[in-house]
Amino acid sequence: MTLSHAGIAAPSAWVTRWAHLLRPGARVLDLACGGGRHAAWLAARGHRVLAVDRDADAIAGLHGRPGVIGRVADLEQGGWPLAGEAPFDAIVVANYLHRPLWPHLAAALAPGGCWIYETFAAGNETVGKPSRPDFLLRPGELLEVAHAHGLRVVAYEDGVVEVPKTAFVQRLCAVREAEPAADAAAPPRYRLDP
Repeated sequence: MTLSHAGIAAPSAWVTRWAHLLRPGARVLDLACGGGRHAAWLAARGHRVLAVDRDADAIAGLHGRPGVIGRVADLEQGGWPLAGEAPFDAIVVANYLHRPLWPHLAAALAPGGCWIYETFAAGNETVGKPSRPDFLLRPGELLEVAHAHGLRVVAYEDGVVEVPKTAFVQRLCAVREAEPAADAAAPPRYRLDP
């Protein structure tokens, strides 16, 4: 992972590839944000980001960063910590997997919102960590999740990456379709390149 000019790790290429689908000034949830690489990158592009992680030190490192609100929350214990929040225009998840959160994330995505997800997949146990099945997606699992929650898949990948280190990953970019206008003739088109 390379460092950006601000001293924070560079964002995932998958996130930067699909961020053009976010509407200007989007309200974004960066779930399990770690050091905030995506939160910082998205905020620098004019989005309003809620960065959530259980690591209080990581969240403290985001203090004072324009466009980013940090919140310490344990995503795996207790209830959904974002109950009562307004829906998000985008949700970004990278290198994190806790399946019980999927219904909450889908419900938290606003109509027209974009879900960008990237994490480790089965096979990663042959090249390093994580290696426990609880932390590895099954083949096609992100596709199943998107379809189960009524999301339109814009892009999906399942394979091996070599950079920053060899890893098996699945990546998904999906949208919650906005309700079509009464006079709409065709579904919206999503640009596959910025």
